[in-house]
Amino acid sequence: MIIGAGGFIGGFIADESLRRGFDTWAGVRATTSRKFLTDEALHFIELDYDNVEKMTQTFESALPQGEKWDWIVYNLGATKCNNFADFNRINYIFLQNTVEALRKADKIPERFLFMSSLSAIGPGDEKNYTPLTSRSIPQPNTRYGVSKIKAETFLQTCPDIPWTIFRPTGVYGPHEQDYLMMIKSIDSHWDFGVGFRKQMLTFIYVKDLANAIFDALAVPGTLRKKYIISEPRAYTQKQFRKIVASELGKKMVIPVRLPLWITYAASVVAEKYGVAKMKPSTLNRDKFKIMKQRNWACDVTDAVADFGFQAKYNLKDGIKETVRAYLEAKAKERSAK
Repeated sequence: MIIGAGGFIGGFIADESLRRGFDTWAGVRATTSRKFLTDEALHFIELDYDNVEKMTQTFESALPQGEKWDWIVYNLGATKCNNFADFNRINYIFLQNTVEALRKADKIPERFLFMSSLSAIGPGDEKNYTPLTSRSIPQPNTRYGVSKIKAETFLQTCPDIPWTIFRPTGVYGPHEQDYLMMIKSIDSHWDFGVGFRKQMLTFIYVKDLANAIFDALAVPGTLRKKYIISEPRAYTQKQFRKIVASELGKKMVIPVRLPLWITYAASVVAEKYGVAKMKPSTLNRDKFKIMKQRNWACDVTDAVADFGFQAKYNLKDGIKETVRAYLEAKAKERSAK
C-alpha cells in the first residue's frame, strides 16, 4: 500500500509497484486527484488522516480479517503550507494517526518505508562543502524539516514498526512543479539564482527514487536504518542551466543572481499573498532557507552498500525526459487553444 499515492512521487511509486508485479493499493484522500493513478489494476483506499477511528475501519474493511499488507510506503507529506502549523499536522500528526490506526486494525506490515527529506538534516558544511551523510546530526532550520525529523523520531520510538527511512534530495521528473518553474524560466531565456557564494545542488530522478524504495524493502539489512537518496554527484546552478537549455534548444539564457535580502523580501510578500488567496505559495520564508543553503552535496555510500543503490539517471538523462514531458504538455495546451 502506498499512503499518499496521489502526488507527483506517489504516481511513480505506484507504477513501479505494478511493474514489479505487486497487488497495489493506493491510499488517497477522498478529494485527491487521481490524474496519475489511471492503471485499472490499482486498488484505491480512501483515508481520513484526521480521524483514527475512520482509518481503522477503512484498514479493517480493505483486506479480509487476518490479512495484512506486506509492505507499506508512507509517502504522505506537505512541502508548502499556508499555515506553518499545517506542516506539523500533515507531516507528523498524520503519521502518528496512521500508525495508531494500523495497530488498532492489526495491520502492521512486514516493512514500513517512510519518505522523509534531506531537509530533515538541515544545513551542511558550507565552508569545506563536506557531503551530508546518514550519520550527520540533524539540525533542521525550516518548519518543513522540523516536521520531518519529528516524524522520524516518532518512528524510532515505535518498536513494533519495522521502519526504513529515506531522505531524498531534490526529486524531479515529469509532473513535478517546483523544478518545472525553473525549466519554464530557462525556456523564457532567464535563469534566476539566489546568493553569490558557491552553491552545490543535488538531484534524484523520480524513477530512480521509486526503484530504490523497492530495492531497499526487499533487503532485511535495511530494517531500522536511514538513507540519503541522491545522484552521487553535485552540480552548480550553471551546470543545471546548461543541461536544461541544451534540452530546450535554447542557445541564449541570461543568468540573474539575486541578493539574499531581495529574495527574502520577495518570499515574505509571496507568502502573504498566498495566505490572502488561500493557496500555498511556492516561494515563502521556509523555501527561502532552503534556497539559501549552499551545500546539498550527499554521500550515498550506505545505500550502495546495503541494497545496491544506483542512480541510473544522471541529471542530463533525467532532464531529457522531464523536458520532453514539458514540451509535450506545452504543445497540447497550444493545440487546445
